[in-house]
Amino acid sequence: MNRHQLDDAGRGRPGGDRPASGRRAFLKQVSTLPAALAAAQVAAGVSAASAAPAEEPKLPQIQLGKHSVSRLICGANPFGAGSHLSVFVNHDMRAYYTPEQILKTLRRCREVGINCWQSGAGNLDLYRRLLDEGGKMHFLSIETQPSVLARLARAGCIGVAHHGETSDSLFKSGKLDQIHDFLKEVRQSGMLVGVSTHMPAVVDYVESKGWDLDYYMTCVYERHRSVEELTKLLGQAPIPEREVYLPLDPPRMFKAMRATKRPCLAFKILAAGRLSENKAWVERAFRETFQSIKPGDGAIVGIFDKYSDQPAEDADLTRRYGARTG
Repeated sequence: MNRHQLDDAGRGRPGGDRPASGRRAFLKQVSTLPAALAAAQVAAGVSAASAAPAEEPKLPQIQLGKHSVSRLICGANPFGAGSHLSVFVNHDMRAYYTPEQILKTLRRCREVGINCWQSGAGNLDLYRRLLDEGGKMHFLSIETQPSVLARLARAGCIGVAHHGETSDSLFKSGKLDQIHDFLKEVRQSGMLVGVSTHMPAVVDYVESKGWDLDYYMTCVYERHRSVEELTKLLGQAPIPEREVYLPLDPPRMFKAMRATKRPCLAFKILAAGRLSENKAWVERAFRETFQSIKPGDGAIVGIFDKYSDQPAEDADLTRRYGARTG
């Protein structure tokens, strides 16, 4: 999921010039509370050193193997300038997300209770920097090459899912069983074993085979259908030559997620930013996702915080709608 500059009804305005009203004004008022509290402590003779440290904000947790993971996970695409929207958004993300800004955003994620980052082996150096400076965060990866598994394990990665693009391509050609050896190597490396996909049929197939698996990464939109597949599904209506996000896709994937006992991590719940044009759409996507998936499932959401405090906004929605009920 990626969010760009939004209109007044959303979480920003073109150019990032947002009025200091509503939610932003409220957050501004809240930000003054620590200073006021410190002043009150001084007046009462309580030093800053003796004041009790603030508790780290908590989010609902799920269990991945032996690891307790926040139900909201920070995704990778915006950090790598992969908006799935346009080349212009990609350029904006690339200019914004320097290595230092990525670390700053991850620190903010930690502050609001997000304790897991899903990315690839290419970001391991940044992950190690985060840990070396005292940050605590789990790391999940998506890969297809066994050669990177040892490096991921040494860096502290807790789980690796076979990359969804390749999983789906192999499934369509009747060759998904070819990933079985890769999954065995992930298991032998000591990390959790996952499969990523954009297709409910892949989840159904793996379940029917009883593979040794710990979790799924499940895109709620089957975004890579061919024009021929879309024409068959939708009829002879004009089909755009770009990614298509169909509103009827999420219920299909949610059904597959509920049918497996394994934890599933839903991703692209905001249709790669297409549902981010106003706050009501964002809230509805979070609400419908958490209402539709199992209590032990989570969500991976990409964060583009150039125009608003998206880590805090998404954490708030997760606390509101993602509290486990069973």
